[in-house]
Amino acid sequence: MGRVTERRRVVRIRGGAVVMRPDTLVAEEPLEIRLNGKPLAITMRTPGDDFALAVGFLASEGVIAHASDVRAVTYCEGAAEDGSNTYNVVNVQLAPGVPVPDITLERNVYTTSSCGLCGKASLDAVRTATRFPGLDADPVRIRAELLGELPDRLRAAQKVFDRTGGLHAAGLFTAGGELLDVREDVGRHNAVDKIVGRALQAGRLPLAGSVLLVSGRASFELAQKAVMAGIPVLAAVSAPSSLAVDLAVETGLTLVGFLRGQDMNVYAGEQRVILPGGPA
Repeated sequence: MGRVTERRRVVRIRGGAVVMRPDTLVAEEPLEIRLNGKPLAITMRTPGDDFALAVGFLASEGVIAHASDVRAVTYCEGAAEDGSNTYNVVNVQLAPGVPVPDITLERNVYTTSSCGLCGKASLDAVRTATRFPGLDADPVRIRAELLGELPDRLRAAQKVFDRTGGLHAAGLFTAGGELLDVREDVGRHNAVDKIVGRALQAGRLPLAGSVLLVSGRASFELAQKAVMAGIPVLAAVSAPSSLAVDLAVETGLTLVGFLRGQDMNVYAGEQRVILPGGPA
C-alpha cells in the first residue's frame, strides 16, 4: 500500500532567511480501475480507500448501485514488470447477473477533476443512468447558519491536510450538521468517490437526507456524483460551473457555492435552505 504522505527536501525562504529542511507532501500515484479484469479507467489519487474509490467511481458511472452488485474487489498481483504488487491496480468483479457495460477505448481514459463531456450530452447521460430518481422529492432542509459552520467542521476533521496543505476534502453531513464521513485526496472527485464507495459498501445508498460538502469548486462532475448517489444537497466553498448549475436545476439538487462563513450563494434548490430568521 502506498503512503499517504512523502518527505522531500525543500529550500525554505522566510523573511529573507534561507533554510534547507525536509517537507511533508501529499502522495500522488496512479490507480488503474479494472472491471471484470478489463482496464476501465486511470485516475491520479492519494493512496488509501482504493477499494471504496473504485466502487464509488462505478456507482458514479451508473454501473453499480448496491453492495450486492459487487462480487469482489482486489488488488491485481503481478501488475509490475517484476511481478510484484504495486497496489496501484484494482479489479472490481461484478456479481453474477449484473450487466457489464460496453468497455470501449473511449471509456478507457485518464480521468481528471474536470469533465470531458459536452453540455447537453452530459445532462442526458446522467438523467438516464441514475439508479435513484426522484431527487427533487427529498424533503430535507437545512438552516443557512448551520451550512455556514460546515466548512470549519470539515477542516477540523482533515488529518493529512494539517501536515501537507495539499489535499482536497469531501465531507458527508446530516441536515443537523453531524459529520458522517470525511475523505481526503489530491482530487476532489476522488474524495467524493471514496465517500460514495464507502456508503455503497455499507449498504447506505441512496444517501437521502444528507449534505455533501467539498473543498474548492463545484464542477459538473461533482454534481453528477451527488445525483448518482442520491445526495440532495451539494455545497462548495468556491464557485460552481454553469453546467453544474444546469444539472442541479434539472435533477432537483440543491447547489450552494461560495460557502464562506455565513456568506453563500444558493444556485438551485433554494427551498431546502432555511433562510436566516425563517422558521426552524
